[in-house]
Amino acid sequence: MDRAIENARAVRGTTAPNPWVGAVILSSDGEIFDGATEPAGGLHAERVAIDLAGPKAQGATLFTTLEPCCHQGRTSPCVSHIIEAGVSRVVVGIRDPDPQVSGGGVRALEDAGIEVVEGVGRKQVANQLEPYIHHRVTGNPWVVLKMALTIDGRTAAPDGSSEWITSEEARSDVHALRARCDAVLVGAGTVRSDDPSLTTRFVSGSDPQRIVLGRAPSDARVHPCWELEGDLVELMQELGSRGVVDLLVEGGAHVAANFHEKDLVNEYVFYLAPALMGGEEGRPVFVGPGSATMADLWRGDLHDVRKVGSDLRVELRPKEGD
Repeated sequence: MDRAIENARAVRGTTAPNPWVGAVILSSDGEIFDGATEPAGGLHAERVAIDLAGPKAQGATLFTTLEPCCHQGRTSPCVSHIIEAGVSRVVVGIRDPDPQVSGGGVRALEDAGIEVVEGVGRKQVANQLEPYIHHRVTGNPWVVLKMALTIDGRTAAPDGSSEWITSEEARSDVHALRARCDAVLVGAGTVRSDDPSLTTRFVSGSDPQRIVLGRAPSDARVHPCWELEGDLVELMQELGSRGVVDLLVEGGAHVAANFHEKDLVNEYVFYLAPALMGGEEGRPVFVGPGSATMADLWRGDLHDVRKVGSDLRVELRPKEGD
């Protein structure tokens, strides 16, 4: 299962709206065949491993991070291929929360006389597929809010300039975050002031779908992009229905404040540079009045803290149940 999890990790950011799933076929004579979900319209991880194994799938054990699908989508059901291949045992990390599957895949395999073992690597797989699970349960994308700031909490100078607060290593890390996500969103104000390209040019990986809140100038580097307007809560439902599972928000202080105030952020990633702007005129992380008293402070959980180049990368999550 560890190997299947690693296979899934390698394709994260390339499979939307499908989950990034890893699989391994272990044949009766000990030979191993790896599989991972292909881009949308391609084969699922289980099918990739089965096709590679060929006749050696007969009597083999299949390890898969997510319950095999049992419905017709862009491809035929994985359970049908597993049964036809003669696999004798299937080891599953977690059940699929998608209502079209949820337990149906396991039942179909068991009805065909195949032994099914569930829950192997459950914690690791659930953590890896957290955005997918959130998307299937809520209909919304998993929202990652990324901000770069000085150690005294400023994201731009009074004149609006913000390039570059953080190191090149931190910027490469942001590009890796973009490669992980299906889409990246900024406000029209950021497009007008910074003209970002929002690509993954510093790392190997596919560019995310680019989204602008408002209208982007016709000559902006962000094109081609989706231009959206309206209530954020409704827009998140729309993006979820369009197949956006993992959304990176890189907007300025207005966009960041709107997502934060509406409790739409699932993961905060702050890059803190060892720099001080001083004074009170620099631009903050969030615009608006904020908390009126200490009792009103938003408090989350530190999920990860590490040094990236000369900067500190801090990941926050909302507290469980909030």
